[in-house]
Amino acid sequence: MPIRDLNGQKVRRSGQELVKHLESFELDLRFTAGVWFFAPGGGRFHDRYAPDIPMEQRLEIAVGMMDQGLVGIEAHYPNEVNEDNIDLFKQVRADTGLRLITLVPNLFYEAPFEFGSLSSPIESARRAAIDRTITTLQLNIELETDFSIVWPGIDGFDNTFGQNHVAARDRFAEGLAEAMDAVPGVRICIEPKPYEPRPNIMYGTTSEALLLCQKVESLLGSSENRTILDGGTALMGLNPEVGHMLMAYEDLAYAFSLVCEYGRLGHTHWNSQPMGNYDQDLNVGVVYPEQTEAALYALKMCGFQEHFGLDLNPERMPVERALTNCMDMLKAMNDRINGLDHARIVECVENPQDNRGILEALLLRARYPEATGLTSLD
Repeated sequence: MPIRDLNGQKVRRSGQELVKHLESFELDLRFTAGVWFFAPGGGRFHDRYAPDIPMEQRLEIAVGMMDQGLVGIEAHYPNEVNEDNIDLFKQVRADTGLRLITLVPNLFYEAPFEFGSLSSPIESARRAAIDRTITTLQLNIELETDFSIVWPGIDGFDNTFGQNHVAARDRFAEGLAEAMDAVPGVRICIEPKPYEPRPNIMYGTTSEALLLCQKVESLLGSSENRTILDGGTALMGLNPEVGHMLMAYEDLAYAFSLVCEYGRLGHTHWNSQPMGNYDQDLNVGVVYPEQTEAALYALKMCGFQEHFGLDLNPERMPVERALTNCMDMLKAMNDRINGLDHARIVECVENPQDNRGILEALLLRARYPEATGLTSLD
């Protein structure tokens, strides 16, 4: 599985160069979706509202969405993809072209991970987490995915008093490095989230995840991994999720650009979310559409060329409608940002003293093109 080069994200451009780039580069909206939300389960306070459906039917739904831009699916090991059904995913790819782009080790659900997975102070639990990560990376190679995602959802703490936070972070990073050296040549993308299910999740923000990337890469020792790193290709990346970023009160455009600055934006997850609230996985654009537009524009500025993953919880609508709404929303927003006056936007940013309020006026007119009676910007 060749590792995609992310270094183009790090390119710095002058004002003129940036205008030229914005006028010529467009985001390639290639969508992926997690098979876990094709039949949403119940929550803490209510039963499920739709019946479970077998994996074969989930994949049929996904194949039916390919004409709208869905090119890949995402899943966890061992609950969604495992040794018993791996041939099903291979066959779907061979027959339709729909492929699994990432297989994620499930390190957060089962009882042995009660006190953490890779960071657990209980050696048997930590060993099980490392071994599961190793197996998942091996299956990523067999399935020819692009990367694996690791979400430290159960790694964290409830009561901070007396916690040896440094030791826990060391255990997590060292365990991840051990798994990556056991199966070299596979990129891992960390998905930060500040809380839920643990009250406090380690590496829960964008900047903390970037620090983890550097730490894990410094621990890698296999000759294959060292050769990849010495060649300038990142083995550790991020999969920021919009909802998780907003739970942490992060500004989307700023956070995405920070990851791109270091050439580590390996994947993205899209939905919407009230700031600081519990994880809702609402459809894209339902909350804070202006944040989503700004994030897309930041990715356009950085030349982002990876996938747009959808991570939703469509409890009260068919999954096909949820996927269609989200893909349509991102397409519409992408069309709008492509149609902006990029030269004037760059001018407003680079010379704010001469363009007071103009950027806001430009965006107002772009968002409400049918409005009448507006004053002239000239």
